[in-house]
Amino acid sequence: MKIAIIAEGSYPYVTGGVSSWLHTLLQSMPEHEFVIYAIGAEQKDRGKFKYELPSNVSEIREVFLDSYLQEEGRPSGRYGLDPNQIHALKSLFVREDAPDWKQVFDTLRNADMKSVADFLMSRDFFDIIHQLCQERYLYVPFTEMFWTARSMVVPLFLLLREPVPQADLYHCVTTGYAGVIGSLAKHLYGKPMLLTEHGIYSREREEEIIKASWVKGYFKDLWIDYFYKLAGCAYHYADRVVTLFNRNREIEIELGCDPDKIQIVPNGIETADFAALPGKEPGDERIHIGAFVRIVPIKDIKTMVQSFALVKQEMPQASFYIMGPFDENEEYYEECVQLAEDLGLGSEMFTGNVPLFSYLGKMDVLALTSISEGQPLAVLEGMAAGKPFVATDVGSCKELLYGAHDDYGEAGIVVPVMNSERIASAILTLCRNTELRNRMGENGRKRVGEYYTKKAFIDAYKSLYQSCER
Repeated sequence: MKIAIIAEGSYPYVTGGVSSWLHTLLQSMPEHEFVIYAIGAEQKDRGKFKYELPSNVSEIREVFLDSYLQEEGRPSGRYGLDPNQIHALKSLFVREDAPDWKQVFDTLRNADMKSVADFLMSRDFFDIIHQLCQERYLYVPFTEMFWTARSMVVPLFLLLREPVPQADLYHCVTTGYAGVIGSLAKHLYGKPMLLTEHGIYSREREEEIIKASWVKGYFKDLWIDYFYKLAGCAYHYADRVVTLFNRNREIEIELGCDPDKIQIVPNGIETADFAALPGKEPGDERIHIGAFVRIVPIKDIKTMVQSFALVKQEMPQASFYIMGPFDENEEYYEECVQLAEDLGLGSEMFTGNVPLFSYLGKMDVLALTSISEGQPLAVLEGMAAGKPFVATDVGSCKELLYGAHDDYGEAGIVVPVMNSERIASAILTLCRNTELRNRMGENGRKRVGEYYTKKAFIDAYKSLYQSCER
């Protein structure tokens, strides 16, 4: 079977998390041919893959959200849109209206539309925004509304005009733009579509927009609603929706996904790989506290650094390691390094990418301070290695560390988001009690071995692919 994987902001440009999950999936399915439709943020990343593509990947189609910078629009007349087409496009900006996505797809892929840039400078688009202002945004300056609406839809409109590879099955690994492209593929070719949600993409975008300084207050709701509409498109077109744990399923239902479509398939790892990792050097009496994590805002590294500084005050013999790539957001990385230096920790704890199996066994306590997660592989890997975790209460961390279906006991401590004092206190509790660390580590090892294996994860997807083939 030929399967098109549609990924946004992850594989093959970013390591860890969803990308690692997807790479494992590709490697474990040699019987299938895969095409990767990779949606990246910036053209500068073209061809800069962080993974060696498996031999069963026959093609990678790269598209970038900043490609609109290469298009120069010019004012144009009208495209002869009928009332249904106008309503479909206008509904992208109206909370109460569910877009007719078939109408949106057909309108934007019309051969008469020479370029998206021209359409967005056309009288038709001008009139759509003018009507919105008259009906709903009387007190918002028209020029602000026009350019805000334009910036919202430019990436989507451009992506919808890109060629979509033909396949037997379309598997989107997020909602957002990837989910809409999968929906378009199903609309064009009538083939089944599978959606996997690790985190809830629309909720993550909402958190970002609320905090964003580049969105004026009265436009934040407009942007947030827009991303929920993109999610609604994917939920509507998907034949099956896979998520990682029950709380995600509940949120998807709240957002309008048909509960009969949803199936829970947890992440899984090869637990045997973590059975005999090298430990600390003989005579090393230090406490090693670490995190295997990308240095990006959603992981809230600044709170982690602040927590480590508080731990250092109480436990000078502690050593800290923040292990993971920092090139995804170098400005944020520099801010984190400066914070660490200001707090007296030094920058050497930022190691960059390191071999997981060489460092993991040396850790006494692992930390995760994210403000949003799905089911983090870093936590599963740490548990498989018998390491206790301090993790924020996001995604499935509480389920992983405290258990949902077993009596193994706690495998770490769950703490509130963005609370450096509580995070530091939990780390210190583990640092001061070797027996507690060992017991929690063993609880985690047992839980992963029972519920989160690579075999169970791959078998579930093989079954899903086979069901779509019939």
